[in-house]
Amino acid sequence: MIAVVKDSATEEQLAHFVSWLEAKGLTAHISRGEDSTIIGLVGDTSLIDPFLLEGMDIIERVQRVSEPFKAANRKFHPADTVIDCGYGVQLGGDSFQIIAGPCSVEGDNLLPIARACKQAGATMLRGGAFKPRTSPYSNQGMGAAGLDLLCEAREELQMPIVTEILDPRDLELFVDRKIDVLQIGARNSQNFNLLKEVGKTQIPVLLKRGLSGTIDELLMSAEYIMSEGNPHVILCERGIRTYETRTRNTFDLSAVAVLQHLSHLPVVADPSHAVGYTRYVGKMALAATAAGANGLEIEVHDNPSAAWSDGGQALTPDQFARVCSQVRAIRAALA
Repeated sequence: MIAVVKDSATEEQLAHFVSWLEAKGLTAHISRGEDSTIIGLVGDTSLIDPFLLEGMDIIERVQRVSEPFKAANRKFHPADTVIDCGYGVQLGGDSFQIIAGPCSVEGDNLLPIARACKQAGATMLRGGAFKPRTSPYSNQGMGAAGLDLLCEAREELQMPIVTEILDPRDLELFVDRKIDVLQIGARNSQNFNLLKEVGKTQIPVLLKRGLSGTIDELLMSAEYIMSEGNPHVILCERGIRTYETRTRNTFDLSAVAVLQHLSHLPVVADPSHAVGYTRYVGKMALAATAAGANGLEIEVHDNPSAAWSDGGQALTPDQFARVCSQVRAIRAALA
């Protein structure tokens, strides 16, 4: 349920109204836009008579929200959310960012890759220190040592880092190192205990769509994070599993437009995991940019054939630089 506040309402009236709602066991989310102030009511709203609310001096009208996701819903928060990722990098609204780096942190090659990514136009560095792999015999990442290498690269390049967390028990490692953005991968998109734990922090979270997850399931996963008090969620379309075998996944570009219609949260596209082949990544990055994504996440490696994981979808630094140039041209054309 949402309540639209009258322009004549005072701050004192608003505070009294919110206190009244909280006394009834509801949580009130206040969204102040240019044209109106909206209060989103989360909880058992069946206890509240909408006609009673509309009879109050400060309420213009009341509307029930049918979707199960509330905090992530654009009806609750009409304006785009802009998330501060650190080092002056903002994601959402009119801000567009490119997140780039290797799939796995492998060692000393991280810094040269990171430098090349930044020079080409990347504004955030990605890299996996903990890796969820289909086979238990595949490389699982460097762990805490990989996080330390990412932090060294961040210190030198002064750019925020994005890295995946797999287990709530590891959260302290990420918090202690002041990781800028926590990534929740596709396999953990419905790991609700993990979602709740990162929701108890105020660290931005890049949340990927599940392997066969629906758009509503992605938004409900975001709701788990936000319901714990963390509003800094970035949604990521990374392709879904279908019957198609010519690409690793099916890149659902329509999800970018649908998510931006349904939610106020930023939407990032990951063409690397979506298509799984280097030859297609650049074109899909351009398509996602044209579709209005708020950012891209792209895998880059200096020697893809020797990469610990996902080398077949990684761009070389030169290829990445060309894609960045083309992305800038598309954004300029759309401006």
